Amino acid sequence: MKEKITRNDFFKKSAIITAGVTAGVMGVGMLNSKKVDAEGFSKTAWPWPYATLDPEAVRILGHDNFWAGYACSAGAFDAIVTALQGTSVGSTYAEFPTKMMIFGHGGGVGWGTLCGTLIGCGAAIALVCEKADSDILINELYGWYTQAQFPTTISNTYATTHQFGNTTHDMTLDQNACGSPLCHISVTEWCNVANFGVGSNERKERCARVAGDVAAKTVELLNAHFAGTFVAAYVPPATIASCNACHGGGGIVDNVAVKQDCVQCHGADPHSISVAEFDNSQDNFAIKQNFPNPFGSETTLEFSLAKPSKVTIDVYNLNGQHIKTIITDEQYNMGRHSVEWDGTDVMGQKAKSGMYVYRMRVGHKTLTKSMMKI
Repeated sequence: MKEKITRNDFFKKSAIITAGVTAGVMGVGMLNSKKVDAEGFSKTAWPWPYATLDPEAVRILGHDNFWAGYACSAGAFDAIVTALQGTSVGSTYAEFPTKMMIFGHGGGVGWGTLCGTLIGCGAAIALVCEKADSDILINELYGWYTQAQFPTTISNTYATTHQFGNTTHDMTLDQNACGSPLCHISVTEWCNVANFGVGSNERKERCARVAGDVAAKTVELLNAHFAGTFVAAYVPPATIASCNACHGGGGIVDNVAVKQDCVQCHGADPHSISVAEFDNSQDNFAIKQNFPNPFGSETTLEFSLAKPSKVTIDVYNLNGQHIKTIITDEQYNMGRHSVEWDGTDVMGQKAKSGMYVYRMRVGHKTLTKSMMKI
């Protein structure tokens, strides 16, 4: 059983992995160097140095920070910075004002936008990583957040076995996956599942545990990144690509820039009325599931038309990026038809393994289905 860790004895415990930390610090000499600007002020070069941390120590501190007045955003951010203060790169972070992230509470001073834990942890990642790397890691963190069961089983266990420093609320809390990085949706979905009010201590304890959970996950991602072992695991829902095929960049409507699942707010069929206005013949075509599916090198896409029509079929990845056009505004007679996709992109290169969406467009109406390439 793990011992409780308080802020006072945090640096005395073996929670932070210090063995081999010198080897784990990436470019400390360069990153910790000082630069002098035109006005003569010195500043630490960015990104700042990082050393391997213990996710579980950070999880505990993130939870306890919430109840210590840091709330979610500053609580998660401070847990990571405080842990770094106890490593060989700690002098860089000695006087860092972590409570500057307090504004992120409640999705930004209670506005319910991005979850405060993601605000704080995104800032922590960006503090120690170049943009190209931080974009990838933060994207992974946000995606994981939408699919994780909160509070995690680990946090529930820590609470019931009094592993947290703050043991006032030691009950097991209901878990749910919110499907969104937004505070409003995350909190509301949990309140509906757990049947507690938004102002209840149970809800606050849930967010305290989430602060620890997200901070711990952030440390796991950073540890893997600097060790060279990070592998992205988040797979976006097919519905995101389906919506972006029309609304994303290069789509028919071309009016949305988003990585969130649209169905949660807009419903599974948000265009049922608007489509009818464009085309009163709702059943003038259909598209079947590709076969084989999953497929290796090539697959067949089959469709049917109730009347002669011009058809376009495009393939997109789950980020809404266009991969290849199979048919471009070609005229087909009434009846059943099939076309092949050889698994290559617009440049003739083999598409990567993963989930794809194919979209069939006839006039102003579109139908989409997902498929998997192995």
